[in-house]
Amino acid sequence: MHSKSANEYPREVIEKLTNVIPFFKQVSQQDQWQYELLLQHSKIVSFDPNEVVVQQGEADSWLYFLLKGQLVVLAGDHSQAVNHITPGEVFGDLSMLMKQKRSATVVADKHSREILVFAVDFSLFGDIEDMHRINLATKLAYYRNLTHSLRWKLEVYRNTYPHHELANSHRTIKLFMGKKETKEELLALSEQGCELGRLLILWNREFGRIAEVEAEIPSGELLAAISL
Repeated sequence: MHSKSANEYPREVIEKLTNVIPFFKQVSQQDQWQYELLLQHSKIVSFDPNEVVVQQGEADSWLYFLLKGQLVVLAGDHSQAVNHITPGEVFGDLSMLMKQKRSATVVADKHSREILVFAVDFSLFGDIEDMHRINLATKLAYYRNLTHSLRWKLEVYRNTYPHHELANSHRTIKLFMGKKETKEELLALSEQGCELGRLLILWNREFGRIAEVEAEIPSGELLAAISL
């Protein structure tokens, strides 16, 4: 494993790279100071084939975005491969949301020549109501993106398995109808996220992990510029 702080790269390269990550793209457009703060706590990491990226049962504060290569998700006592993570996907978000230890081991695929991951230290966010470093607008941007992604994944499961007992469960989780841009909205989004996350974990245990087919990925030229 080799890592390098995001701020060690040319500015133009990092801006193009974070532009394909919806949360970072939104923050860069709405608050440059918050964007800079996030970059100060971000890094790009390269892994060798078969190297462990995330270890089941461990607790850490990193949220990941796969840039290049493929990762294998292992679960169970015998570390069986249950799914793959492909470029453009976010992973580690459920552990952060649920405040739980890692539920599976993630390793670099032995068939990938190079694996590159963008990581941000989620401990920067602090408690949900703590706006000392990450402000309300940035937290709202994160949790809106998160709940949207969770609902989309649950809809995919519903459309694929319409007769399953969980098929409509996420639709009973109400959207926030109060005043926007408030702490109340943030708390509601956090609660929604936890409820949606618990449902997604149940689906994942039974059927595997839904891939982010909507995800945008960096260009080959950009990836060449950040290779470690």
